[in-house]
Amino acid sequence: MTSNAIPGGALASLSVVTALWAANHGLTDLASGGGTALISAGRLTGLLAADVLLLQVLAMARIPWVERTYGQDRLARWHRLAGFTSFNLMLGHIVLVTFGYAATGRVAVLSQLWDLVRTYPGMLLASAGTGLLVAVVVLSVKAARRRLRYESWHLIHLYAYLGVGLALPHQLWTGTDFVSSPPARAYWWTLYAGTLGAVLVFRVGVPVWRTLRHRLEVTGVVEESPGVVSVHLRGRHLHSLPVRAGQFFLWRFLDGEGSSRAHPYSLSAAPHPDVLRITVKDLGDGSRALAGVRPGTRAVIEGPYGRLTADLQSRRRVTLLAAGIGITPMRALLEELRYAPGDATLLYRARSEEELTFRAELDALAKRRGVRVVYLTGRRAVEPGEDGSWRPESLGHFTDAEALRYLVPDIARHDVFLCGPDGWTAAARAGLRRAGVPDAHVHEERFAW
Repeated sequence: MTSNAIPGGALASLSVVTALWAANHGLTDLASGGGTALISAGRLTGLLAADVLLLQVLAMARIPWVERTYGQDRLARWHRLAGFTSFNLMLGHIVLVTFGYAATGRVAVLSQLWDLVRTYPGMLLASAGTGLLVAVVVLSVKAARRRLRYESWHLIHLYAYLGVGLALPHQLWTGTDFVSSPPARAYWWTLYAGTLGAVLVFRVGVPVWRTLRHRLEVTGVVEESPGVVSVHLRGRHLHSLPVRAGQFFLWRFLDGEGSSRAHPYSLSAAPHPDVLRITVKDLGDGSRALAGVRPGTRAVIEGPYGRLTADLQSRRRVTLLAAGIGITPMRALLEELRYAPGDATLLYRARSEEELTFRAELDALAKRRGVRVVYLTGRRAVEPGEDGSWRPESLGHFTDAEALRYLVPDIARHDVFLCGPDGWTAAARAGLRRAGVPDAHVHEERFAW
């Protein structure tokens, strides 16, 4: 399955919605032509828009078995694709229904639109919900999103939930499939209730329970390299916290300024029964403030999330590629992956020697477990293509694939774990593919937002 392939459950839901529309005179009305056909097509686009919108919410409801199956980064891409798809279908619904009723009633289009909003039950609420969804979609366009701080975008994004809620009465009170079709009504009630339940349980209930049960608090903050700090935490019953090396939590630290904003940070060491550690680079958006978090500060957690764990390993030999703060989950994975001395290689890319994080720990792992650690510092080499090269200029006389085979001659027979900035990661994945590593044996996960 490609990263953009639509999950089978989503296709099944869309098929059910289409079948229920067809059974409720949808195809007959569509074949009638004129305004009736436009209204029928508008009904279908509206139903599909609502279905995709609910599936979008479910994709990011943090359902554990869904996260483990697809991975958070793939779900985030589906979530984004579903958002724009639902928005386009919703616009189609508004246009088709308005023109359809205008044609059957022989009135002006704008007059018909105003009449629908003003007189039909639930339409004022639906209009407000549509406005909120339009704002979220506009601010989700990459050009706009780059100008927003993470916290601001995340807060605005939550209004999508309110938009979904405001649209519900319109569907209940005036939707033909709700009013006249018991099977469709039962299906939609089940879908709405299931979505709401998933959000309440996995986005609210489970995080609250784990935060109260484990009572994580900061024990110290250590500077690892310029602009990079590690936050050490202790808590209760951490042996029962279902977290693995390579996973991440969404963190809120109750220090006043950052208590309302969650940020994704990976564990930078394998979890232990009484302590956890995260490592954060100063990238703004609240990460800078962690350098000043005081011991005793309580932490609120959501998670663990992610599937970049040792369970993905299926080959005896492994290679880990990391760039910048991407070393964080790789450092933790080196403790849990299964390998004999000489069977694991870490390729660690940084702009300078000073920016190498965990160097002492990595050198100690090299001695204790026989990990081969290769530090790759300096400016990035030039490589044709949008994402450039993953390798440094010191390997500039190689192509990306040749450099991988030079550093790890049998890399095509390795499991490869990959973490770093998006452009670098894309270049590394392309190089791995050209070096003969099957996609099924390249494991990565990105924090997409």
